[in-house]
Amino acid sequence: MSAYSTNTIPAPRGNWFTRAIEWMDGNGPGAWIALMVAGFIFAGPLGLVLLFFILFTGRFGRRWRTGEATQRRAFGCCGSTRLHVSRTTGNAAFDAYKADTLERLEREQQEFEDFLRRLREARDKAEFDQYMDERAKAAAREDDAEVSERA
Repeated sequence: MSAYSTNTIPAPRGNWFTRAIEWMDGNGPGAWIALMVAGFIFAGPLGLVLLFFILFTGRFGRRWRTGEATQRRAFGCCGSTRLHVSRTTGNAAFDAYKADTLERLEREQQEFEDFLRRLREARDKAEFDQYMDERAKAAAREDDAEVSERA
């Protein structure tokens, strides 16, 4: 027997409640939804308690678990919600069309974002110029008022 092998099972951490929550988190949002629905079916107030627990602890607003293997399990091989766009279909013509279309869409998206950025900059510049014109007119009126008071 080597020094690296063990015959022991790792000891569970925490009490039964924290272990249950970790197990539910490990199974993703579907497990929480199923438990909440079961709570509503079998005992209405229990379903409400679970709903408030899910909302107040932010169970759906955060990544469920961390790590690359977890993301692969939850979202497929890409590790994101995007479809498997890099997987080939076996049809060379379609794959070429798909690649061209995706490149075109990415280019159009970048052009649109650049357009929006220029539009925001132009609007900001117009608002700033208007502000400076109003400020200059107000300063000129104050100067005219001071000159007329002195006269």
